[in-house]
Amino acid sequence: MPRSMIRQSLLLQWRLAMIAGGFVFGLFADRRPFGESFLAHPIVVYGAIAGLGLLVLRVTLRRPVPEVIPERAIVGGFLLGIAAFLVGNFVGVHLIAPR
Repeated sequence: MPRSMIRQSLLLQWRLAMIAGGFVFGLFADRRPFGESFLAHPIVVYGAIAGLGLLVLRVTLRRPVPEVIPERAIVGGFLLGIAAFLVGNFVGVHLIAPR
């Protein structure tokens, strides 16, 4: 498989993981499952897990992450995840929450 196809596949996987993670964390954000402090807010936990994912990617590939996923794609994926978090929060509060 050519290197460019692997890179495109990783970019797609990064974006999908960030969107799915943001949406899932947004679904239960209103319930505050990690506690009431600022650092326990689901969006902060989501960001920490995203950062941990990048560290795991760095260790497993044994290369700097920007060589595989450019900085703009990292930021873009994180912003997509934040948007998905807000959508998930809306769905969790207005459509799923018991009345």
